[in-house]
Amino acid sequence: MTAAALLILAYALGAIPSSLWVGRMVYGVDLRQKGSGNLGATNTFRVLGWKAALPVVLVDALKGYVPVAFFPMLSGTEGSLWLLAFGAAAILGHIFSFWVGFRGGKGVATSAGVILALAPWALLISFGVWLVATLVSRYVSLGSILAALSLPVAVALTPHRAEGGLLIFSVILAALVVWAHRGNLVRLIQGRENRFGAGPSPDDKPMEREAR
Repeated sequence: MTAAALLILAYALGAIPSSLWVGRMVYGVDLRQKGSGNLGATNTFRVLGWKAALPVVLVDALKGYVPVAFFPMLSGTEGSLWLLAFGAAAILGHIFSFWVGFRGGKGVATSAGVILALAPWALLISFGVWLVATLVSRYVSLGSILAALSLPVAVALTPHRAEGGLLIFSVILAALVVWAHRGNLVRLIQGRENRFGAGPSPDDKPMEREAR
């Protein structure tokens, strides 16, 4: 396949609304109408529990991992820029999914899949930041923001595949994740953000799209 066709395919894979499909097909629930109305793993967990959230996280991560790990071989494009392009296409697909009116999640799990394929040690560091921040604060959103901000530093300190541009890519990715969490930041400052394990917040509104 040509590189252009694979870029489109990477976007299409990223656009798969895994939480929507799991909620509908397995539980008969439209997650756009429950909890925060978000189509990410966090809202899936809050509404349906960890058994529903786990496959959502895995699928969303694979949506980022597969294009970066395998598409360059299929197209014969092994350069760093193509690795990053396939990853960016998958992330944008998740955030702007054509399945749900070009809206979607925040791309955290899909971004993690991309980084896993490019810089697994950097991902491990950022995951550690997310885990500690989430467990200590009990705010998943704060953990995601801090993990994203730590990513460029982790990339700079560890070996990775896309030597030609991954640091810049990670800075852009961190900015994108923070921007996607802008609503959470406002609620964190105001003390209204939902804590992990606390159930739906009174501020949750369907279709608000605060998905991960």
